[in-house]
Amino acid sequence: MNQQPTETERLEAVRQELAAAIAKWVGCATEPYVTPIQRLTLYQMKMPSEPIRCIFEPGIALIVQGSKRVLLGEETISYHAGQLLVTAVNVPTIANVTSASADRPYQALWIPIDLQAMAALMMEGNLPPPRSQPTSRGIAVGQANVAILKSFLRLIELLDEPETIPVLSPLVLREILYRLLMSDYGAHLWQIATVGSQSHRIVHAIDWLQANFSRTLRVEELAASVQMSSSTFHHHFRALTAMSPLQYQKKLRLHEARRLMLSDGLDAATTAFRVGYESASQFGREYHRMFGAPPARDIMGLRQAMVADVSVDGDVQRMKKLSA
Repeated sequence: MNQQPTETERLEAVRQELAAAIAKWVGCATEPYVTPIQRLTLYQMKMPSEPIRCIFEPGIALIVQGSKRVLLGEETISYHAGQLLVTAVNVPTIANVTSASADRPYQALWIPIDLQAMAALMMEGNLPPPRSQPTSRGIAVGQANVAILKSFLRLIELLDEPETIPVLSPLVLREILYRLLMSDYGAHLWQIATVGSQSHRIVHAIDWLQANFSRTLRVEELAASVQMSSSTFHHHFRALTAMSPLQYQKKLRLHEARRLMLSDGLDAATTAFRVGYESASQFGREYHRMFGAPPARDIMGLRQAMVADVSVDGDVQRMKKLSA
């Protein structure tokens, strides 16, 4: 009688299929491959990377091979092959690939999370809510099961039949969301997507900060706008993002400043006022503290790196997210 494969063996078999599928579509390229499937992005790197400051947006990342480290506030999150990283809110981070080689490259994939679609799925499926839990981090890491891995594999396999993508990809993406909601991630995602929850209110505050980062932040007013007291707002904001609202705003400002100087060629003084600083000298100090060099020197270094064909887009333009 043939012995049935164990769960570990089944996970490894699907993981290897995913690795082969990513290698097929990425080939020898070192740049992320943004597929025609609703921003599904495939990654492959043949060496570890330097830590890069970037903003993770809501999405699901799966490491297929290798490992990665993410710094969120003062916390370090490491994840490796076969693990998912689910980001439920926009969070400024520092990230780098820690394990990759020519023989065994780092491989990963990423898809965005549509919180509205997830909330609709919860309602349509009449899914039972999990037990009430305290606000957790906006980033969660855990092991992917066989069903989730197979769903991602089916999504990539649609690339072989491009004519099927408009019809079938939404169904597979919906399946992935459903399986996440029914997994150990369910409570985490319910917190974010459920209207009226503390986490959902913080998400609205984060959306406001994203759109208005250059404006003077009055925390009491922002807390009141999401119907929370200042102390409760601070507590849940830090619980979700690992930083205070003012620290979060500062990181948004400095990321945008870097993008403006690199992409639009603005000088430091003009940029400082554009992103909301009243003092160019304070901007220079905080920029230096965050990026390790004064604005002009940092931008010069980035431009030289671009000329040398070193990818920095994920850090300064947010186009190539390092959440995978």
